[in-house]
Amino acid sequence: MQLFKVRKQYLLLLFIIGATKSTHAQSPTRLTLDQCYKLARQNYPLIKQKELLAKSLEFTIANVQSGHLPQVTIGAQATYQSEVTRLPGPAILVEPLSKDQYKVFGEINQNIFDGGLVKSQATIQRANSQIEQQKLEVELFKIKDRINQIFFGVLLMNAQLVQVEILKKDLNTSLLKTEAAIRNGIAFKSGADITQAEILKSDQHVIEIQTARSTYLDMLGYFINQALDETTYLETPVTILPEPSAINIRPELKLYQFQNDLLGAQFKSTSSRNLPKVGAFFQGGYGRPALNLLKNEFNFYYLGGLRLNWSLSGFYNSNREKQLLDVNAQSVNAQRETFSFNTNLALKQQGKEAQKWNDLIRVDEQIITLRAKIKSTAQSQYDNGVISTNDLLKELNAEDVAKQNLIYHQVQLLLAQYNYQTTLGN
Repeated sequence: MQLFKVRKQYLLLLFIIGATKSTHAQSPTRLTLDQCYKLARQNYPLIKQKELLAKSLEFTIANVQSGHLPQVTIGAQATYQSEVTRLPGPAILVEPLSKDQYKVFGEINQNIFDGGLVKSQATIQRANSQIEQQKLEVELFKIKDRINQIFFGVLLMNAQLVQVEILKKDLNTSLLKTEAAIRNGIAFKSGADITQAEILKSDQHVIEIQTARSTYLDMLGYFINQALDETTYLETPVTILPEPSAINIRPELKLYQFQNDLLGAQFKSTSSRNLPKVGAFFQGGYGRPALNLLKNEFNFYYLGGLRLNWSLSGFYNSNREKQLLDVNAQSVNAQRETFSFNTNLALKQQGKEAQKWNDLIRVDEQIITLRAKIKSTAQSQYDNGVISTNDLLKELNAEDVAKQNLIYHQVQLLLAQYNYQTTLGN
């Protein structure tokens, strides 16, 4: 495929113009695009939430799983009742119970069978945590697109600075020849003034580019939490050729999968809630009366056994809850299909965009070749007094514009390639 191919003779230019060389004695900071991705992710405030989510899940799961542990209950009761049980017949002398009765007790319950309710609750909590973690990944992934814009913005400024310096060199050479012609009496001083004015315009252009570059570097430094200045060297990324079988691995797709996993866990939990629950219990206490209701005095007591609970009210809404979960699953699938559709559409547009820059670069090469010939002819004509200084400067500027266009299109092609990879999730 030729979609993202850049001609070899111009790749060298991009590697040379990756950054403006430092004139300081200190070694410049060297940064790659991948390093900026990593540092920006580490420095982004939202990353702190990952550890908090992990701790939150740990505590939540511990709370849920405590349902398997013995549950201890302590209670007390004091009552007064209008009537008590009395044995009939005068022959049996049994003291009747007091109408004021008291009880203090403790009870231990051990879950034996809960229909998988605790397990399903733990699964739901894990699924919820995965969703929150993946939402965080989706937000962190968006940083890559912002880094792309800033990083390649700096590269474009670097490339433009190099080209302006080349133009200034040509102008200075022309100025020297003009001054020599003035001394020999074959040119007017106005020619030198015109050339000097063009040099000053180039100086202004340098100031504008350097200011823009400094702004981009400030933004990049803020993202990666590093102090960047004019000594910073950004390495030009290599050209990326797309694989025909490239798979979309965007974090949003995993988020949709985790949302479906949660709905599946909730579906199972619905069934678990409607199953009977079996547990063992032991109760011990002190009160009046105790277990012997014929003995009207305070005493200790205990009892233990098995207990079966089965709430049938859950069946009233069980089918509707499952239908609602099914509707939610269909909604998630619709969102995933919409996201995949929009992503594929964006990939097609970005592919066409890259093809456009590639086609423009091919034309740029032809224009530069022609402009170089025209400039060479104009320089020869100027040296022989055939054309004026304005005519020569016009051709010099035309060649500069052609080279600036090539630089811009080359950087835009690289940006399009990396935007394409970012859209794929790489």
